[in-house]
Amino acid sequence: MPESIGVDLIKKTQNFSLYGSYTKSLSLPFRLKNMNKLSLKTVGVKLTKMALILIVEDERELAETLELYLRNHNFQTERAKDGDEALRLFRAAKPDLVLLDVMMPKRDGFEVLKIIRAESLTPVIMLTAKAEEIDKVLSLGLGADDYLVKPYSLRELLARIQAVLRRSQDLDKHSLTIRLGDLEVDSYSMCAKVRGKVLNLTPTEFKLLHHLALTPGRAITRSELLEVAMPESEALESAVNVHLKNLRYKLDEVGLADMLITVRGLGYRLST
Repeated sequence: MPESIGVDLIKKTQNFSLYGSYTKSLSLPFRLKNMNKLSLKTVGVKLTKMALILIVEDERELAETLELYLRNHNFQTERAKDGDEALRLFRAAKPDLVLLDVMMPKRDGFEVLKIIRAESLTPVIMLTAKAEEIDKVLSLGLGADDYLVKPYSLRELLARIQAVLRRSQDLDKHSLTIRLGDLEVDSYSMCAKVRGKVLNLTPTEFKLLHHLALTPGRAITRSELLEVAMPESEALESAVNVHLKNLRYKLDEVGLADMLITVRGLGYRLST
């Protein structure tokens, strides 16, 4: 297979919206397994450790397009076509990030996300064809780190993936553990503990808690918290409320519900 075929296809994908007209008009010119022969240098990818992304999508052509695009941007991929297969691969492959479609056979994306969140803090980006706000809030309320509404561009998807991975991995490794009474927040290990018990927080919830703990007692606006936790996201400020509602519930489980205080008309603060 000439290397230019793979490169030309990737260049084409930059100019189309993913899903809809693009996926129906583009026929993949070769089997995806042949992409293993494509030199990473040809597409200008640096040879570094590749993150593993689990693609959960029941539309075969769309899933193949996603897989092709991500592999050519220095990611490893696994692919699942339904909710049951997604959970099996998630447990076996231990991906760094999950792209999770909402409407799928056997188990929908919301049910899969709920199970993933009960087992892991792995970042999840929801992919949905429904633009209604209730779908977005529901996905965030279950612990999704971001979402995209179809149709979306491949470039936008790549930017969201990179942003979510940065939020979950690139915390300040040099800061000391913050201690506020029984609460300990360690940005190096990305771990929060209460009286030695680890809190099961999503990456976004941890980012919010860490930022609040840096300046305890200070009222912080929702817009500031949104910028800190989801800087590249198009989520509304109301998304912060959903994440912090989940955080308050988890603090309540260890007896610290009163520590997170809502500042009416402004945002939130962490009591000292």
